[in-house]
Amino acid sequence: MKCLYTVLLIVGGSIAVTAQSKKSLDGKVSLELDSVKISALVNAIERQQPVFFYYDSAGLSGINLSVHVKDKPLDEALSIAFDTSGLFFSADDDGHIFITVGQAISMNPGTTTLKPGGAAATLPGSALQTASPPTAGTFVPPARLSSEDNKLYTIGTASDHYGEGKATLSGYIRHNETGEGISGASITVEGTPLRVISDQYGYYVVTLPRGARVLHVSYLGMADTRRKLRVFGDGKLNVRMDNYVTALKEVRISGEKSSNVRSTVVGMQKVDIKTVKELPRLMGEADVVRVLQTLPGVTSVGEGSTGMNVRGGAVDQNLVMFDGATIFSPSHFFGFFSGFNAGVVKDAELYKSSIPARYGGRLSSVLEVVTREGNREKFSGSGGIGPLSGNLTLEGPIGKKTTFIAGGRSTYSDWALNLLDDDRYKNSSAAFYDLNAKITHRFNDRNTLYLSGYWSKDRFKLDGDTLYRYGNRNAVLKWKHFFNDRAFGLFSAGYDYYDFDMESDRSTVNDFRFRFNISQLHANYDLVYTLDNTHKLTAGLSATRYELQPGEYRAVGKGQALPRGVQGERGLDAAAYIGDLVKVSADLSIDLGLRFNYYSYLGPHDVYSYIPGAPREVNNITDTVTRSGNIKGYMGLEPRVALRYSLNGNTSIKLAYNRTRQNIHMLSNTTAISPLDTWKLSDEFIKPGTGDQLALGLYKNFRDNSIETSVEVYYKRIRHAVTYKNNAELFLNDHIETDIANANGRAYGIEFLVKKTSGKLNGWFAYTYSRTELQMDDPLVPEPINGGAYFPADYDKPHVVNLVANYKVSHRFSMSLLGNYSTGRPITLPVARYYYGGSYRVLYSNRNAHRVPGYFRTDFSVNIEGSHKRKKLAHSSFTLGVYNLTGRRNPYSVYYISEEGKVNGYKLSIFGSAIPFATYNFKF
Repeated sequence: MKCLYTVLLIVGGSIAVTAQSKKSLDGKVSLELDSVKISALVNAIERQQPVFFYYDSAGLSGINLSVHVKDKPLDEALSIAFDTSGLFFSADDDGHIFITVGQAISMNPGTTTLKPGGAAATLPGSALQTASPPTAGTFVPPARLSSEDNKLYTIGTASDHYGEGKATLSGYIRHNETGEGISGASITVEGTPLRVISDQYGYYVVTLPRGARVLHVSYLGMADTRRKLRVFGDGKLNVRMDNYVTALKEVRISGEKSSNVRSTVVGMQKVDIKTVKELPRLMGEADVVRVLQTLPGVTSVGEGSTGMNVRGGAVDQNLVMFDGATIFSPSHFFGFFSGFNAGVVKDAELYKSSIPARYGGRLSSVLEVVTREGNREKFSGSGGIGPLSGNLTLEGPIGKKTTFIAGGRSTYSDWALNLLDDDRYKNSSAAFYDLNAKITHRFNDRNTLYLSGYWSKDRFKLDGDTLYRYGNRNAVLKWKHFFNDRAFGLFSAGYDYYDFDMESDRSTVNDFRFRFNISQLHANYDLVYTLDNTHKLTAGLSATRYELQPGEYRAVGKGQALPRGVQGERGLDAAAYIGDLVKVSADLSIDLGLRFNYYSYLGPHDVYSYIPGAPREVNNITDTVTRSGNIKGYMGLEPRVALRYSLNGNTSIKLAYNRTRQNIHMLSNTTAISPLDTWKLSDEFIKPGTGDQLALGLYKNFRDNSIETSVEVYYKRIRHAVTYKNNAELFLNDHIETDIANANGRAYGIEFLVKKTSGKLNGWFAYTYSRTELQMDDPLVPEPINGGAYFPADYDKPHVVNLVANYKVSHRFSMSLLGNYSTGRPITLPVARYYYGGSYRVLYSNRNAHRVPGYFRTDFSVNIEGSHKRKKLAHSSFTLGVYNLTGRRNPYSVYYISEEGKVNGYKLSIFGSAIPFATYNFKF
């Protein structure tokens, strides 16, 4: 809606004007309108002539106009339309037409002003001037004197074809203070159903009708903005957005913030860093992964674990990417901290379903964490000091074309261990650090280079015993090239490395060192072409080469153990994909994708042969052959389809199907992520896992899209999932296929989400009912688990409830509450004792036939901001809170010990009391 802020004309005494001419009013129009609002008349004229109207929409809301003219000059058409309405209009040479009530705007003494129903008249002096007339000079329309929202932008080159055909508009949506791109911003064109979303760099492309247009841009947490356009042809428009200030009542959450309803994506959750920092934190550390765990369909196996189980998937079935790098161990400090520094994170997207065709390699989900590019405007920094860790982030421009951002975290937790009374803890130590760096260089408008790196290291030693060390090293280079405004390519290449080192040095004969590592080289090329608003085409190629060293064990110091090792493994994973986002109509959109995957297990490697048809056991090995080249290859198609149908502007139904494949598997005898976990490539015996998921969702928003609701149901089938035989040996096993069995899996559930996105009180409520079951149906396993029947997976938790609430008392004071309940995870318990072979033995139940007690926890925190004065050297804030407010002893596991002829059970709790924390944060 267009507005004329006439007050700028009557109080701005220095505004310069010139005599008006009839040039802007000579063009001819044809109109057939009956009793319409002023906006309908204006839109009809602007589609036919290169003019732009300014008026007070609120003051004219009750006026209805009628006009029937054919090929008449614009001034005559307006005179007919405004006859007896009390409206006046004036125009300048640049095509700006101003509508007022009761009196026209005089441009200068002697100006030509049109009265409703009459011909042009030259009026002397200031007969029709408003109060405080402008001074003489060059006229500047009032839109140019207000904010960016009211400026008039000309797109393309002025021509006689104004209003005819379509044009392509492209550009970046950026943060006004930092200049960084805003991903996920909504761009709409007033009066049309057009809507596009900016990509992770803030880039957008929209095809819109030529003529006078108004572009609206919105993003949650940012103030809505608009741009008034005169579109003659193709062009660029960059838009800057400011932070949303709640005290400004005229700024409200826009109806365009409805991506949950309008997008075709099913089962995708996006969180920005602002949301992450508002929630209560374990040990005061902002954590992206923990926020995701409060959303429906995402769980963890227990307290303190940053591993995610997504819609019935194991932890290793999630592809975790950090700026395009694969992170194999995304946690620190026994799993209590995630590996992502919130100071450098921009946002995170989790795909539970509708996984885009460009992603592959994992069965359940894709988590893509994107870092910021750095402040383009000035040098700045931020940091925080908590009870166990501290962090610092620096960013800023390097010259005119380059920006950087660098962040680091480290812990100093040994002091806390030394405070404990138990000598075992006083003799322990634990520490971690991670470093992030990213450089962005813009050669020109068409070429940008990104270089990012990540380095992390953990070390801990318990009771002076074994020393554990593990860490990640990642580097990614990206080059983004625009072929034209509609098409760009993104080439990336990188190196990912994870290693684990365990060493015991007590000056005994048992001293040893064990090492494991995995590395991969990867390259990708992605193409994006926006044909028009109805087709967005994507295509690409990718290749990953794996190198695994599954384990090396040797004696150190006085140790006398014989060295042992497991053969290294190599594999090549290649893929090609194509996709098309099709907008069939304003209500129906379809996202189509097809991915082809080829995997090759490479030599040289020793391959064992077993007796045909006999169980794969060590005693059945018949031969060992060293093979080179392609030992075993697998290939397959991965179709991806998502459909969205809008029932109305606030309600939609979505349906999605996707198939995924996984060629690398984590071997673990624990339910949570552990640094002892190793990885295994698919080979002759262990087949790639495949997953098929069907999901259906209903989405509806209320109260101008400030309340989002959704319900999703899904069903997933998994083939060739990795499971273990009873008493499996995973450590340094050179014929691991004798202890691993292929299994089928099934997962199904329903997810509810109610989310309030604005207001002083905001947050969400999420409930999930889900089941995850496995079935060992391998014909070469003589004694399958539970007799071949389905059994609950270790991470099966049927009921999960999460409540997140944030209340902003004032600009400086806010409170947050987080509540979580979940069903206890499955366990296998001893159910009887029997006497056999001269001793008592324990009889166990079927695998995972029982559960630990349910889990419940409440966290609370208070955020206190410093003063908001603009001219300060640094801005600071405090976060105070309590983790596990009720002090509940949630059991992580139940274990049994034989004591004095009895089998006694014990519950193990990670946190058995309330844990207060305080964090000091600063930025400059």
